[in-house]
Amino acid sequence: MATNDTPDEPDDATPGDPHAHLQRDRNSMGRFTRTMASVRRDAATAEYLADHPGTTYEELAQRFGYAHRSDAKKGIERAKADVARPAITRLIATESEELDALYTEAVAILQRNHVTVSHGKIITWLNPDTQEEEPLPDDGPKLQAITVALRVRESYRKLHGLDQPAKQEISGGVKYEVVGVDPEDLT
Repeated sequence: MATNDTPDEPDDATPGDPHAHLQRDRNSMGRFTRTMASVRRDAATAEYLADHPGTTYEELAQRFGYAHRSDAKKGIERAKADVARPAITRLIATESEELDALYTEAVAILQRNHVTVSHGKIITWLNPDTQEEEPLPDDGPKLQAITVALRVRESYRKLHGLDQPAKQEISGGVKYEVVGVDPEDLT
């Protein structure tokens, strides 16, 4: 993007309008949403700062039409996040694929029949229904696979931010003490 000395105005703003920042798009909840114009303005601001390192946020706010210097700083932070977002998205996708592979392997272990082995020999038992000796099933590997599958799913939920934050209840009281005053003098 080429750096210019004039800010990108919002799509519905009049050029030079001092209230342009108030005419931004809002979502159904009434919160401001980013338009292509605001994304471009954030990028242009960050680019300008990179080319002119001594520029203050106040100067950036005036040059690019932000309402306040803190808005210019937030715009630069958004521009940085926009640059990092594709790499982070790719990393999350790679991690998801690896977690999916681990989960698939754990499920495959769950679906297998495991027999009990002791000292290199398969342990058998007499099936009362058929009166035949059968290998004694071993549930240990299945239980371990269940544990692994649960951990993988938990990692997947954390990776994608699907878990609800834990609610914390805080209770107790506050005790005030006035230093240098006898409590009996207050009555």
